[in-house]
Amino acid sequence: MVHAGLDLSRRKVDVCLIGGDGEVLGEFACPCDHDGLRQLVERVGLGLRVRAVIESMSGARFVHDSLEQLGWEVLIADAQKVKGLAPLTCKTDRIDAGVLAVLSHRDLVPAIWLPDPRVRGERELARFRMHLVKHRSMLKNRIHSALINWGKPCPVSDLFGVAGRRLLDELEIPQPWRGSIDASLLLIDDLDAQIAKAAAELKASGVDHPYVPLLMSAPGIGWVLGFTIAAEIGQIERFASAQKLVGYTGLCPRVYQSGAKDRRGQLTKAGPKYLRWAMLEATMHALRHRAYHDRYQHTKKRLGRQRGAKVAQIDIARRLTGAIWHMLTRNQPFNPAAGGAAFRLAA
Repeated sequence: MVHAGLDLSRRKVDVCLIGGDGEVLGEFACPCDHDGLRQLVERVGLGLRVRAVIESMSGARFVHDSLEQLGWEVLIADAQKVKGLAPLTCKTDRIDAGVLAVLSHRDLVPAIWLPDPRVRGERELARFRMHLVKHRSMLKNRIHSALINWGKPCPVSDLFGVAGRRLLDELEIPQPWRGSIDASLLLIDDLDAQIAKAAAELKASGVDHPYVPLLMSAPGIGWVLGFTIAAEIGQIERFASAQKLVGYTGLCPRVYQSGAKDRRGQLTKAGPKYLRWAMLEATMHALRHRAYHDRYQHTKKRLGRQRGAKVAQIDIARRLTGAIWHMLTRNQPFNPAAGGAAFRLAA
């Protein structure tokens, strides 16, 4: 077997080839488009068994899919774990490619799970909708800021409802702030239409998703959040325990241990940010549910006003994530009993 380490940059792919005996067979670069990857396969040799390794980054999936179609075995390595396995004093693209080839030769590649095209499409739909919502929120915040800067009160509960739009139309502030508000309102209307279209596509594509009905039975999770969480999780079978899924969300604190010392740091934020956002969004509504309300209030009161609420929210988000693992693993809806849960909801 030939082991190929690939280091991808914007314009090229640096390649290092190592044979089965560990000898370096060649080091070179090639373009990172379809033609360049096809020429790479032809240069290495058609019919050879080749295992290529590339770090997880933008464009890695394109290289993975293209080379797999041409007959290569391709692994995508976790970039953070590669740094831990091979800390380098001198770091160049050529050296990085060599490190990946050596890891493949020694069977030490920290490969990540790669979702299939269906799951990738689901993630793209959910993430694009979240992206549009984020931009709409930014525009709304700019309008609120303009009103505050010019001392204009906001007597309505929804500034962008019927009464709020009437207020904004009659608002008298000088240019260019007036023009900025008008342009922002036009963009918000367009984003509303795009978000509605994206939500319709989500419902059409996820109508038969087995996870969504189960997730909607949990507190704080509606249709859109349920689809987003299901798409980001992918296959629940790849998480051996509830702790693994909680760790994947990045909602666990960093742990620093040395001898008798044991302290916790900030959140790892190691997993997909979209899943983390969805779980925190669901948590803000789940706080009022009887399964979590008492624990949230107790934790918030114990830790004090300055940091109690935020830490308590993270704690509930972890417990809700654990409950989701049990729900999806056992194919059972969220069903807390009068004094707790019908089954163990969190690890």
